[in-house]
Amino acid sequence: MLTFEWIIGLLLAAVALSALARKIKVPYPTFLAVGGVLLAFVPSGPSWALEPKLALALFVAPVLLDAAFDTSLRDLRNNWLPVSTLVLVAVGITTVAVAVVARWLLPDMPWPVAIALGAIVAPPDAAAATAILRQVKLPYRIQKILEGESLLNDASSLLIYRVAVGLIAAEHMKVREFVPSLAVALVGSLAAGYLFAQVWMMITRRITEAPSAIITQFGGTFMVWIIAEHLGLSGILTIIAYAITIARTAPARTSARLRVSSYTVWETVIFVLNVLAFMLIGMQLRPIWSELDDEVRWKYCSFAAAILAVVVVVRIAWVMSYGAFLRALKARGLLPRYVVAAVPSLRRSIVVSWCGMRGIVTLAAAFALPEYFPYRDLILLTAFAVVLGSLVIQGLTLRPLILAMKFDDDDPVAREAAHARGVAFRAALDEIDADPSEEAEILRLEYRAVLLRAETEPDGGIASGELPADPLRRRAIAAARHALLDLRHTEAIGDDAFHLVEEELDRAELSAEA
Repeated sequence: MLTFEWIIGLLLAAVALSALARKIKVPYPTFLAVGGVLLAFVPSGPSWALEPKLALALFVAPVLLDAAFDTSLRDLRNNWLPVSTLVLVAVGITTVAVAVVARWLLPDMPWPVAIALGAIVAPPDAAAATAILRQVKLPYRIQKILEGESLLNDASSLLIYRVAVGLIAAEHMKVREFVPSLAVALVGSLAAGYLFAQVWMMITRRITEAPSAIITQFGGTFMVWIIAEHLGLSGILTIIAYAITIARTAPARTSARLRVSSYTVWETVIFVLNVLAFMLIGMQLRPIWSELDDEVRWKYCSFAAAILAVVVVVRIAWVMSYGAFLRALKARGLLPRYVVAAVPSLRRSIVVSWCGMRGIVTLAAAFALPEYFPYRDLILLTAFAVVLGSLVIQGLTLRPLILAMKFDDDDPVAREAAHARGVAFRAALDEIDADPSEEAEILRLEYRAVLLRAETEPDGGIASGELPADPLRRRAIAAARHALLDLRHTEAIGDDAFHLVEEELDRAELSAEA
């Protein structure tokens, strides 16, 4: 009963912290990190244990699927250069820099342990960045670059992490012996994710009841991760391929009622998982901290502060150098035409370099280290310090920095959504054009008003609508939805505009079913 009381109290406290974070416009993970630290020092606080192997599956799998489901392949392709450099080069440089500094501070630390620490603290957090991006108006390209980075850098960093932990587990093995299996895992993970998605969609096609469908969504996510790990594949890459494959077909076969319920539940679960991650890590810090004497505490804190500084400085150095290099090549006319559009301005480089908050993936990876892993306590403390420091230092200052940059208003999503509304509602009008009934005429008047609003007010959505819920209206909405799916399939619009108009059509469909 006491455990249940603590869970309820901590969840309510997290809700209050989240509300406060929204009010002062900072990412809610910042306050969760502070709450985790406070929990570590609460007298008689809870002390819950979680099997390390469970951490990545429990915390990373659903968070990653949620992010991958909303990923636009078109935007990833359009921003492949900056995203790939952040995912591969920035993560690699950060990992190496952290490993070198860790070895310099602790010469006895084995290289695989130092590299594992670097891989743990290398990937920025998607939830923290998204929380900020929702509060300010950033240029569209920056948003897509940061979202693409936050999705894919987990894969690159955790692959390095996997190799380093494997080398410690099997000391007689060499890095070269991991390379062939790692290459197979990369290709096999992508293929497995696609196949799992196809099979799972066939199995769940007839499940339309919301509770059952949502349970199978979570069950499928964890099953895919577990099977991939048992097969020696990368759970990260498998989940990404699985989610993206499902995202391309799910909208056409999912009812509006199920989609609205599903999105709400997933958003809530992702929030709860963030809360649990910070709580559990906070609980692990209490025994670690209490067993250290003052001299060792100072040594651990100095080590953690040094690693935090390396993580922040390396990202700034890489992003600013990358931008300056491309701008210099552009000035000399040495860049291909298709790369010119990807050259960042100085202001954009500054913002991207400061978007380096760490979060749940770093915590889960640290927690997932085996109990026998050398320097595990130090790595746990350091990982939490990096997360806390980056969320407080960068999370609290990122919004003022973005506002100070005074970016021009750039909202292609609104333009694409307006175009999508026009195409969708012209299709709806064509569908009911031959119907002579009075209800059809009323419906035509409403849809013409929506078309006019789409042409004159790009930000305008579907009118609330108070027409009778009859089959005619549902038929028209179905035609509009089909036209919207075609626009997405041909990449005339991006996924952001697609989901925006899809949500409006869902509301209209639900009102028609009332």
